[in-house]
Amino acid sequence: MTKTPKPNYRCAECGHGVAKWFGRCPECQAWGTLEEVGVPRAGLAKIVAGAPSSPARPIADVDIEAAKARSTGVPELDRVLGGGLVPGAVVLLAGEPGVGKSTLLLEVAYRWAAREGDYGPTLYVTGEESAGQVRLRAERTGNVHGAMYLAAESDVGALLGHVDDVKPGLLVVDSVQTLSSRAVDSAPGGVTQIRAVTAALVALAKERGLPVLLVGHVTKDGSIAGPRVLEHLVDVVLHFEGDRHSSLRMLRGVKNRFGPADEVGCFELVDRGIVGVPDPSGLFLNKREIGVAGTAVTVAVEGKRPLLGEVQALVARSPLGTPRRAVSGLDSARVAMVLAVLERRGGVRLGDSDVFTATVGGMKIPEPAADLAIALSVATAARDVALPPDLVVLGEVGLAGEVRRVSGVRSRLAEAVRLGFTKALVPPDCGDVPDGIQVRVVPDLGSAMSNLQVLRS
Repeated sequence: MTKTPKPNYRCAECGHGVAKWFGRCPECQAWGTLEEVGVPRAGLAKIVAGAPSSPARPIADVDIEAAKARSTGVPELDRVLGGGLVPGAVVLLAGEPGVGKSTLLLEVAYRWAAREGDYGPTLYVTGEESAGQVRLRAERTGNVHGAMYLAAESDVGALLGHVDDVKPGLLVVDSVQTLSSRAVDSAPGGVTQIRAVTAALVALAKERGLPVLLVGHVTKDGSIAGPRVLEHLVDVVLHFEGDRHSSLRMLRGVKNRFGPADEVGCFELVDRGIVGVPDPSGLFLNKREIGVAGTAVTVAVEGKRPLLGEVQALVARSPLGTPRRAVSGLDSARVAMVLAVLERRGGVRLGDSDVFTATVGGMKIPEPAADLAIALSVATAARDVALPPDLVVLGEVGLAGEVRRVSGVRSRLAEAVRLGFTKALVPPDCGDVPDGIQVRVVPDLGSAMSNLQVLRS
């Protein structure tokens, strides 16, 4: 007798297969992702050759004119996309609730519709709000145009019907987690539904050369909700970030098949909607005529864009047995390391003091190039002295107290010169520096501390 094949379970996130069901995937540790599949018998099905949809051609003969990027009308978004939207591209925009995803895509839909003669109309499909709610937001932000079509649908089949009727040049779906397919017996937002809906939208985009913008939800840990295969299916993955208490929004590229995947766009959330910020360095600085103890200015690089940021520190005698260490906008593990090196190599006593470090304007600086700025801001706060207001500080601090070289020193200093800074502390071997700035090389933390008095005079 032929044995009946036993059921098998496969993870919807990573594809790992197991013989029996578990609540948690043994491979990727994701919960509730194992689904039952049938194990085919060996030799039961054979793959036969079929007629190709189009003949293979030499790569040099493939026409690239139809695949050139088209501007969205939002320069900061074009920067992150690598020039604009490529026909047939599927872009996934994810972010926390209230960060401004729908507002940004409504602006893109309006700008695209305003050039209807070039690109065609836009179709905005919403599954979270009613058509009237979207219209009210469009009225508030001034994004109403006759070539913008709006539909409130939660079924992917009805969405395809709207595409056939409108024949848009751009499709916006808000959001992919609210859509469902009748061909799949699963609840909306489930792993199987999201995979089926996304696959249908990707097939639609590739078949018709239609650029598609998808809004994606995120989980409480910041990752995109749904199966990991969702990010593999789409062409571009963007994360929209921002502090709820700040108007600044950062659009980061995570995956991009048509351009750089490390670019960053800056936006500001205002009453009339969301606007791009082409020169965001001024948002992260407090302009002062004189220096203030506990502050240091550094230059961080987001993608290919140098941004000036201010690091602030406060050192106060602690009444507690265990002093507090609070960090905002910086890497807490890196700050702890810098504080230990500063106390051991720089001679700054911090064991009995509370230390608070933060950035200005909601900026996040995770890179090691801000180590020296952290160290000097804490040192000046502990000694109640001030750095010159026209000084920028660059350098990574090692455990031995040495100041290490960082990448892109010339572009960082050029941005500092453009904003009026005339002095800089830099690590050794930084290469050529731009004109208009006085550079002091500091090989270690002790040398940087000894330069403080010279710079202040």
